Amino acid sequence: MLELFLSAFVTLFVVIDPPGCAPIYAGLVADASSRDQKVMAIRAAAIASLILFGFALFGEQLLAALHIELDSFRIAGGVMLFLIALEMVFEKRTQRRTERADKIRATPEIEDVSVFPMAMPMLAGPGAIASIMLLMSQAEGTEQTLVILAALAAVMTLTLIALMAAAPLMRVFGDKVEAVVTRLLGVLLAALAAQFVIDGLKGSFT
Repeated sequence: MLELFLSAFVTLFVVIDPPGCAPIYAGLVADASSRDQKVMAIRAAAIASLILFGFALFGEQLLAALHIELDSFRIAGGVMLFLIALEMVFEKRTQRRTERADKIRATPEIEDVSVFPMAMPMLAGPGAIASIMLLMSQAEGTEQTLVILAALAAVMTLTLIALMAAAPLMRVFGDKVEAVVTRLLGVLLAALAAQFVIDGLKGSFT
């Protein structure tokens, strides 16, 4: 069970990428008061958690309704996660997030960034949704399901902490450390994505 928890935790942590989201959030709420920053962080993490837990619990039924086999979803999800990993390694993902944040900042009438772009698509984006559905599809029994949900809860708790501590952490570590962490997580995600594809291919041809 510990191995399953660690595997699920690492997968979700890498895809949701709290270290990468924190500096973006810090830039978006730079002009807000300390209280508003904390409120928006809590709201963003809560909404993202609801979305991800919803797909975790009901995603399999959705696939069944669409007549999509789990192995097909594993392959498609693995390919998508591999593309995200490439973007992380070559810093395209950070660049895209920054551009999205700049657009939000350039629109003065949008003050609350907790729902968009933070909760979705930055935290509960396509990669995170695919990851939690892939993990849940591999769970066997109630115990494994609860372990994966616990891993998701742990990652979202760390994400909330990262968002609330974003501004102070950015002052301490700066952009260079965040770029190094993002690249390392990207390499790890690429390996995990390849494993998803391999598992999907094995299941399809056996």
